[in-house]
Amino acid sequence: MRLLLIHQNLPGQYRHLLVHYGQQPDCQVIGLGEARRLRENFRAPIPGVKLVGYQTPSPSKATTMPTMRATEAAVTRGQVVLKALLQIKKAGFYPDVVYAHPGWGETLFLKDVFPKSRLLHFCEFYYNTAGQDFSFDPEFPNSADDVLRLRIRNLHHLMALEQADVGIAPTIWQRTRFPSAYQPKIEVVHDGVDTDYVKPDDQAFIEFPNKKLRLTKADEVITFVSRNLEPYRGFHIFMRALPELLKARPNAHVVIVGGSDVSYGRRPAKGTYRELYLAEIGDRIDFSRVHFVGKVSYAIFLKLLQVSTAHVYLTYPFVLSWSMMEAMAAGCLVVGSRTPPVEEVITHEKNGLLVDFFSSQQLVESILRICEDPNRMQEVRERARQTIVDRYDLHRICLPRQKELIESSRA
Repeated sequence: MRLLLIHQNLPGQYRHLLVHYGQQPDCQVIGLGEARRLRENFRAPIPGVKLVGYQTPSPSKATTMPTMRATEAAVTRGQVVLKALLQIKKAGFYPDVVYAHPGWGETLFLKDVFPKSRLLHFCEFYYNTAGQDFSFDPEFPNSADDVLRLRIRNLHHLMALEQADVGIAPTIWQRTRFPSAYQPKIEVVHDGVDTDYVKPDDQAFIEFPNKKLRLTKADEVITFVSRNLEPYRGFHIFMRALPELLKARPNAHVVIVGGSDVSYGRRPAKGTYRELYLAEIGDRIDFSRVHFVGKVSYAIFLKLLQVSTAHVYLTYPFVLSWSMMEAMAAGCLVVGSRTPPVEEVITHEKNGLLVDFFSSQQLVESILRICEDPNRMQEVRERARQTIVDRYDLHRICLPRQKELIESSRA
């Protein structure tokens, strides 16, 4: 089989697929992504996989109509990728199957180059003005112009849906966001969690040499993880809960993982969201017990989960983070927001605790409940891990199902 995997931030959701198919002697595998990101993301090559990079497209010009900028950016990227696809074809590679993330326009012209290839699309998100992230948070209201931009932003997604032979969405809720006419060809298969590797470890510890601090499972450790610290992932709600939480638990330590950029939503008018909310809560937190660690290696991230007393995961109704699933697999007790698709995975008091996204008070009360429990609600933790093992295990459930969809789509 000849397989082409396309993602602007390769490997993205495809790391395990690249590794698997790269090991198959009867497969030829090419991974196509933005050249600069390939250099950042692949410190070492994946055996059996040829990586091909395309140049970062030029940004949309300020003179472009605001409602059309996302569409123009997608078309521009699609044209850049088109040149890379033509080079791949010229070199003699014609894929049987293409599995691509179409979110940035990469596949707009793919069928013009490879009309006989079967095309699978990763259906991560479709924009709607109701029932999801748009206008969810009254602290960040949207304008009429924002509605127009959102409507038009779906143009290249519709083109992608029309071209795709099969779609794959990671959760049921994410599939329901797409137009009903296309949902029948979208399968629900999560990316998967390697539960053989991501698992509890009673001996885990985290050290902060500069503070001469070592944290273990015997300590009270509250963890919060987000790629970037921003409102979409409830950072503002969490920060506002800290003063009361720290006052109620004088021995608790809070470890906050995440960068200072913005992955989703609008940027603050000035500075970063971290600076904004630190200024808001002022001197009401003890920095000897609140640790901003930025972005960390996966190994450190896993150790943090393994020592966590309570793990906070808040999100708008939006794409579900890998980190929440990994936290459950590592034996964390997740305090999550009562928002989809969190509710698709966590049932309140069965395999986690759910709170109103906007209620810092409910968040504090739930964390205190965990800290005050003599065994820290161990049965809930065990059911959380079992949920991931039973429904989202990488090697036994998700990867086999992904392979089935890919291999049944061969031209």
